[in-house]
Amino acid sequence: MVRAALAAFALSSAFALAAPHAGAQLSDPVQRIGIRPDLLKDVGIDQKLNQQIPLDLAFRDENGKTVEIGKYFGHKPVILSLVYYDCPMLCTQVLSGMEASLRNISLNIGDDYNVVTLSIDPHEDAKLAHVKQELYTGVYGRPGAAEGWHFLTGDEPQIKKLADSVGFRYAYDADSKQFAHASAIMVLTPEGKISKYFYGITYPSRDVRLGLVDASEGRIGTPVDSVMLFCYHYDPATGKYGLLVARLIQGGGLLTLGILGILIFVLFRNERHQHQAHASKA
Repeated sequence: MVRAALAAFALSSAFALAAPHAGAQLSDPVQRIGIRPDLLKDVGIDQKLNQQIPLDLAFRDENGKTVEIGKYFGHKPVILSLVYYDCPMLCTQVLSGMEASLRNISLNIGDDYNVVTLSIDPHEDAKLAHVKQELYTGVYGRPGAAEGWHFLTGDEPQIKKLADSVGFRYAYDADSKQFAHASAIMVLTPEGKISKYFYGITYPSRDVRLGLVDASEGRIGTPVDSVMLFCYHYDPATGKYGLLVARLIQGGGLLTLGILGILIFVLFRNERHQHQAHASKA
């Protein structure tokens, strides 16, 4: 019963997390499917935008080597996902949804940004992390992806510190031996500050691309991305980019003024030339 309830919660989390404290919004459906409130009271996501994550936390990479997470920061934005590798359902959907989104943008993992996936299960090891890395970078299919997408494992104190720093709250159920958690990925700046949260199990490629360009402060992407960022605004409540009508109106007004200015200049210049021509004939 608990296993079925956790599965139902996992699915509901994927679609209900559309606000910073979406975990609280799950109270009614959670009670209807019979999950113990005590298990879920600490499950959810609290947005901590612009907060610095601790870059000195030590984990093990997919090869079993101890690394500080700060190794993956410094020059490029980073997408962070917190899952566990032996998850029977939700985590696979999160990773598959993220990979599909990243495959559909022209920015390249490793070249333009890094991806860090951390297991929240302290009992999982580097062998399992390596299998996951081979699987997802293989599906992604671009050269050098394994150099930029890292699958980490670690000890519980370090895992909790990182999870707390990004507001990712989860709980372990000893009966089912599963973790109850919400679904989201985070975009961080090259300095390790939290820039964006994207919720659910599918992530629109346009939003993820804009999030990466925004987090990099324009250091990656194209001039078109800069225009898109002007026209679209990130809404923390939904974790999505929306068309900002005011900016379009502002941009249209500026364009109109520019065209009028050019027209006035051309008319004034023609009128002056005509006046000079008449003066010379006289």
